Amino acid sequence: MKTKSLLIAASAALFSPFISAESAKPNVILIMADDLGWGDTGFNGSKVIKTPHLDQMAAEGLQLDRFYSASSVCSPTRASVLTGRNPYRTGVPTANQGFLRPEEITLPEVLNEQGYATGHFGKWHLGTLTHTEKDANRGKPGNTKEFNPPKLHGYEDAFVTESKVPTYDPMILPAKFDQGESKHLGWEYVKEGEESKPYGTFYWDIEGKKITDNLKGDDSRVIMDRVLPFIDQAVADEKPFLSVVWFHTPHLPCVAGPRHQEMYKGHPIHLRNYAGCVTAMDEQIGRLRKHLADKGVADNTMIWFCSDNGPESKERPDNGSAGHFRGRKRDLYEGGVRVPAVMVWPAKVKEARKISAPCITSDYMPTILDALHIPHPQASYATDGRSLMPIINNEDFTRDKEIGIMFSSRIVWHKGDFKLLSYNGGKKYELYNLKSDPSEKTDVAAQNPELVEKLKKDMLAWHESVKSSYEGSEYGTKSLDRLGKSWSSPLSAKAKKTKSKKKKSKKEKK
Repeated sequence: MKTKSLLIAASAALFSPFISAESAKPNVILIMADDLGWGDTGFNGSKVIKTPHLDQMAAEGLQLDRFYSASSVCSPTRASVLTGRNPYRTGVPTANQGFLRPEEITLPEVLNEQGYATGHFGKWHLGTLTHTEKDANRGKPGNTKEFNPPKLHGYEDAFVTESKVPTYDPMILPAKFDQGESKHLGWEYVKEGEESKPYGTFYWDIEGKKITDNLKGDDSRVIMDRVLPFIDQAVADEKPFLSVVWFHTPHLPCVAGPRHQEMYKGHPIHLRNYAGCVTAMDEQIGRLRKHLADKGVADNTMIWFCSDNGPESKERPDNGSAGHFRGRKRDLYEGGVRVPAVMVWPAKVKEARKISAPCITSDYMPTILDALHIPHPQASYATDGRSLMPIINNEDFTRDKEIGIMFSSRIVWHKGDFKLLSYNGGKKYELYNLKSDPSEKTDVAAQNPELVEKLKKDMLAWHESVKSSYEGSEYGTKSLDRLGKSWSSPLSAKAKKTKSKKKKSKKEKK
């Protein structure tokens, strides 16, 4: 950690002449929804879910129409946001596996060295937050190997959970479920006087202390109640700030409070919960923007919003929409990774524009570093993101780094309008022209064999680069050895067969 800090500090000192004053540095807010589908916002055409504040952002700033999460599940995408790298490089191939390695250089570390106040609020899901008691998915007594709180990654403040929580009254669930309700999917909110029990996930502060106050009601409001004081303190200290706000909404279990359920009366309870919690989150984004304006810092604050992947639950397909795109969460078709995304920065973006260029969550870090005129502190680290400052400045933009996404036994590789999909352990390939066929209805691989081979060659070279990073070529194998998780390639058909055998075995037992 000391060596990494020195690298960051040296880089900051070298390029400090390009930054005129502390006040000129933009504030940065990175907001992420959890499992929100591309079609779940008004600006992308939802006829049911009300998102007026997000729609207003789209009407004022950049609507990123072809924006990708770096994975089709939660944790890996989050690792990409903080590092600018494909999540496999960072040791986070999927949810509830691995952790964001301390050797990785993260955005909060770099900005902290630049004088920023840094805070993380909401979901973490990049390691455990305790090793002394049972908490969430992986936290438990004695589990120190996965212990990896925000404090290790450049944050000065935090209000975080390890993983998901109910989206209303986040610390509890009903003692008894009515028909159609479940701990997995969601329930009617617990009314005053009704019996409840602990959900099993806790909120923790930056020092690893459990937080017990102000945890009732809408979870997005509970989170925002911690974000605003952090901003107030940064403004009082005359410091620029980085605030990472990762809402749990609308990850299952979805629960909406009485006011937001009333907004969707006439719909089934599960849709009232889903739509209600999304609108509740949207209100908190509006509250945040008003607070920035009241503090006089809205103009030089860039706010980015996206989702971590496509919509969940084929069990209830009306919960979450990928619009006209094919696939959902855990797919690498567009519906699994193309997500709603907007950005506002009034000082730079003076009028609304819809951006069709491909962008990805790995672009956040290089864009923000570019805005500050500083390079990545360690040039030898392979990065997958690309600065979007030309887009922000309304200049010509050409993507010089192709977009590759891996998950499970699949890889996709984007080159301009074309997208190559590898699946079944690299044994099968599909090719789509996303300009003429954004819904991926027609595989054109057979009509374009030379293009398939060219894209395959590039994709495989990138895959080897990611594998090299995962195995420690940039900073050694300390974290890899700590978990003992060797590289598992999406091109490994063997891994898929093993999984299939396990599924078959379970079915036979049933």
